[in-house]
Amino acid sequence: MAGGFAGVEAGGGRAEQYEGRITPYFILACIVGSFGGSLFGYDLGVSSGVTSMDDFLIKFFPDVYNRKHAHLHETDYCKYDNQVLTLFTSSLYFAGLVSTFGASYVTKRHGRRGSIMVGAVSFFLGGAVNAAAVNVAMLIVGRVLLGVGIGFGNQAVPLYLSEIAPFKIRGAVNQLFQLTTCLGILVANVINYFTDRIHPWGWRLSLGLAVVPATAIFVGALFLPETPNSLVERGRLEEARRVLEKVRGTHKVDAEFEDLKEASEAARAVRGTFRNLLAVRNRPQLIIGALGIPAFQQLSGMNSILFYSPVIFQSLGFGSSAALYSSIITGSMLVVGALVSMLVVDRLGRRVLFIEAGAQMIASMVVVATILALKFGHGEELSKGVSTVLVVAICLFVVAYGWSWGPLGWLVPSELFPLEMRSAGQSVVVCVNLFWTAAVAQCFLAAMCHLRWGVFILFAALIVVMSIFVILLLPETKQVPIEEIWLLFDKHWYWKRVVTKDPKYQGHHQRQEMAAAAAGAVKPVGTSE
Repeated sequence: MAGGFAGVEAGGGRAEQYEGRITPYFILACIVGSFGGSLFGYDLGVSSGVTSMDDFLIKFFPDVYNRKHAHLHETDYCKYDNQVLTLFTSSLYFAGLVSTFGASYVTKRHGRRGSIMVGAVSFFLGGAVNAAAVNVAMLIVGRVLLGVGIGFGNQAVPLYLSEIAPFKIRGAVNQLFQLTTCLGILVANVINYFTDRIHPWGWRLSLGLAVVPATAIFVGALFLPETPNSLVERGRLEEARRVLEKVRGTHKVDAEFEDLKEASEAARAVRGTFRNLLAVRNRPQLIIGALGIPAFQQLSGMNSILFYSPVIFQSLGFGSSAALYSSIITGSMLVVGALVSMLVVDRLGRRVLFIEAGAQMIASMVVVATILALKFGHGEELSKGVSTVLVVAICLFVVAYGWSWGPLGWLVPSELFPLEMRSAGQSVVVCVNLFWTAAVAQCFLAAMCHLRWGVFILFAALIVVMSIFVILLLPETKQVPIEEIWLLFDKHWYWKRVVTKDPKYQGHHQRQEMAAAAAGAVKPVGTSE
């Protein structure tokens, strides 16, 4: 059987036969599993705060410290343009994108839980090395170890949550990853506030406390059940059935278990899973899930807003605490957005959130760019009225990202890939995501120095492209079983023209129709818009 058609014989309509309820065991698995996102979030929050601490800059980046306080004849756009400082941030993402391919092997051969545990150990070591750093080289080594941890965690956690969740609430469950990421950012921001007052080693405490979430996740993972999908994939059928019954809270799991077994049989028939991503029949998953969405998530301009907000809040009169207030407010907006998304994603669907948020983010970017073009960069403080408008625009942008591209950038790709390519596909997702994260982190300060307010217009234009991409190419996946989502592309206005060109498609399609008819399940599992 060809790759890309997981659940072929069974996928055609067993969803209505799935049974189960929300059990304490399932809730525990979701909580522990989702906290893998806190590693990513804590690092995002801590690194942005530490790089603004004077004690840290004096020890490792004295030139940046001197420029920050000397009021040179340069505009505020260029004050932090230092490639070594940005390498401190981006080295983590480069390490993460390389390590995710090793994570793919571990995730497939040893399970999702195994990858989560490896990521926790590497993150622990990275936090310890950074806390003890005496030179830039040690900082970079620590960041690389943190990056390996994030590469493994980001590869495994979205898969874990998507696979263990009942299909009707898969969207909300998967978004626990984004919620814990946002909470990690918020906790890190609060910690930075207090450690910034501890001279001269407060930054060491901020970086070193990364070992706490890493330890908690490793210990929790010891008690974490493996997903039934992964156990079936590795041939441990009896254990997979026991876990499925325990997670679903019922012994009536025949329909779902049959889908898992048949998806696994399809997976074992496939060789060269990375190569199969390039097959014509898998073109939708490649373009949408592996390349488009993870790249667009980072090209949305979110990093620019998070970086720039301290300057705007300082103009509001918050003084030396500007970075704290801006980080806490933007972090809180991310949490609010994640909570809203969890509540509505399985009701309104993924497309609605993407499209609405796109319009809101474009408008916010245009407002920010217009005000900065007219009022900022001339050596004068912004008035409080203008700054208030900017703060509102920033909050509207961040909260929109928080309920759309932030969580859906991980949810949608984790849904799209059939079982035989799920681990490999997720590795490409993480690799592309971290590549663009690193590229934006490394280039943004220089781009803002040269483009000035124009960088925000650039991001607004990119969001227009992103929104058109979603409108035209992404089918709605809400409340569709994960092993049946590939069927949506057979009915999509554009992708059906692509997948039917695959020479193996016709034989597959005939087998699918015969199996569906035999099961008495001929109605489609979902429709595209």
